[in-house]
Amino acid sequence: MVAAFARHDRDAYFDTFAPDCSFMFYNAPTFLENRAAYEAEWDLWSKDGFHVLGCESIGATVTMASDTVGIFTHTVRTTLAEGDGSIITGERETIVFALRDGRWVGVHEHLSPDPTYNNDL
Repeated sequence: MVAAFARHDRDAYFDTFAPDCSFMFYNAPTFLENRAAYEAEWDLWSKDGFHVLGCESIGATVTMASDTVGIFTHTVRTTLAEGDGSIITGERETIVFALRDGRWVGVHEHLSPDPTYNNDL
């Protein structure tokens, strides 16, 4: 998932989420109730120049809630295209995964700013 996002591979990235996955992003105007809503938001961002140049996962952990539910948490540093340059964002992310039809897929994602990250450094 992180590798697909880091290379801006839209199809491979979205394939890691269940169709009914929900998304709570601090930088999206609304709660995204399913993967299709996130895909539409991604497409809007892309029209405005959104493009992932890289993504680093830091301190990743997985906690198993059951045999079929896992909770993935990490800090991410994402490099995004912005105008003629780029910007690095610092965020914290939690993704709940469920085992469905023999495959682990994201069923909920929550993204928030990392309060310890200073982009000016």
